[in-house]
Amino acid sequence: MANKTLFKSTRGSRISSTNTVNQAGGIAYQRSPKQTLAQYVATGSLNGTFYASANEQLNLALEMCSQVKDGYIARLALYARQSAHMKDMPALLCAVLSVRDPELFERVASTVLDNAKMVRVFVQIMRSGVVGRKSLGTRPKRFIQEWLYKLSDEQLFRSSIGQAPSLADVIKMTHPRPRDEARAALYAYLVGKEYEVESLPKIVAEFESFKRRILSGPNPPSEKKGLRLIRKSKKIEFAEDLPDVPFRLLTALPLGFREWASIARNAPWQMTRMNLNTFQRHGLFERPELVDMIAERLRDRAIIKKARVFPYQLLAAYKALDSGFPRKIKNALQDALEIAVENVPAIQGQIVLCPDSSGSMQSPVTGHRKGSTSSVTCVEVAALIAASFLRVNRSAEVLPFMEKVIDVDLNPRDSVMTNAKTLSSLGWGGTNCSAPLKRLNDQCESPDIVVFISDNESWVDSGNPRQGTAMMREWQELKRRNPDAKLVCIDIQPYDTLQASSRRDILNIGGFSDSVFKTIADFANHPIDGDYWVDEIESIQIP
Repeated sequence: MANKTLFKSTRGSRISSTNTVNQAGGIAYQRSPKQTLAQYVATGSLNGTFYASANEQLNLALEMCSQVKDGYIARLALYARQSAHMKDMPALLCAVLSVRDPELFERVASTVLDNAKMVRVFVQIMRSGVVGRKSLGTRPKRFIQEWLYKLSDEQLFRSSIGQAPSLADVIKMTHPRPRDEARAALYAYLVGKEYEVESLPKIVAEFESFKRRILSGPNPPSEKKGLRLIRKSKKIEFAEDLPDVPFRLLTALPLGFREWASIARNAPWQMTRMNLNTFQRHGLFERPELVDMIAERLRDRAIIKKARVFPYQLLAAYKALDSGFPRKIKNALQDALEIAVENVPAIQGQIVLCPDSSGSMQSPVTGHRKGSTSSVTCVEVAALIAASFLRVNRSAEVLPFMEKVIDVDLNPRDSVMTNAKTLSSLGWGGTNCSAPLKRLNDQCESPDIVVFISDNESWVDSGNPRQGTAMMREWQELKRRNPDAKLVCIDIQPYDTLQASSRRDILNIGGFSDSVFKTIADFANHPIDGDYWVDEIESIQIP
């Protein structure tokens, strides 16, 4: 009889040996090319992260593109733009397709490159030469010409903000044919050539007239001695002659209180969120009527849903407010956050939430880039996701971790913002992804679903690669008590390794949009086979 200690029977699925190390030096599983590309596209902003530079991310994304089929790239571009609400990565995938399969590029371009900013990012990527050529190519050039043609004169003028490249640069590269005199004059105006003033579209003529009036006046509005009286007058006087143009076209001008009040009155939701401090500097929040107007806009349910809001963007806006901001504005942002996370699923059974609070999670969630680094860190996003789950699933257990589990007492009836703040302020430490599962095993708990929110860069618990990761070993132990248990690993950073291999009971998904919540709900409620997230992307229909 063979040695029973060496050859004892094991229950459940066999744990695979690890086959790589992660960025932190811990043993890990290598993602497949499809998984890796999906992870980078759903979480990457092509900025430097805690462990990887922007160039390293770009090179790996392009390498993964070379290892998957064109159809997957097209579907992933659609997913990244429509579900994950990303910008740079879907534009990069379109650039890759324009070289590899121009016909497939044409089928997805209008859906993915759906506004002027996306078109400019695409052109920027093409001009850089990273996808193999610096020219646009026939079909991309034709797509942009058709995109420009379909815009009304007003839409085209509104799209003219932004640089590097500017819309003028795009027009110079693609040489679109004007459809009438007004469009010919507008093209000439945008690229700095001579134009017929009488042929300019109405919106441009109104803007130029307003500029001349403001700049030629003896006392620009912002320099008037009576500005304080204007702010404090009983009735708000709006600048009724303010042209209805993107506010960034106006802010270089010497505007006064009336003009800024008009800008605030007409501002769309995202612009309002991003410019609360600007409104504060110009005295708008000294007027209760304007405070009420902006607060109501910020908490408007229909507008929030339409604006494709990331919950972390609301957290960023809230963090940026100083102590002098009106309480109504702060409360409105908290209300908006509650609305933005309404898609968090209510899941049957016992849930355990495991947000990572380790040192690498203290880096900006969208990476480092001079002039555009987010103030929101990975740990704050992890805390926000966990707090959002807890808000809907009030019996959930929360086990934040670093080297070990951190005990914390949360009230599920508190606001998402309050609980997220508590979870994100637990300190620094090493990463041990197996710690929460070990705690559950030590206490003989048998949850139905365990949700990790992490960068998966576990290293404290590294051991023998042939025995698999410590996380997989602890998960296997838990499965002996509850064979139907499921594990969800939400990875919020663009890295190419896993601590738990995807299989029937394990979902690996990347990103921080509300589409993540829907995928988790589907995974929790239905049996699956294979790699659920990749299969979901593969099921997308190409137009």
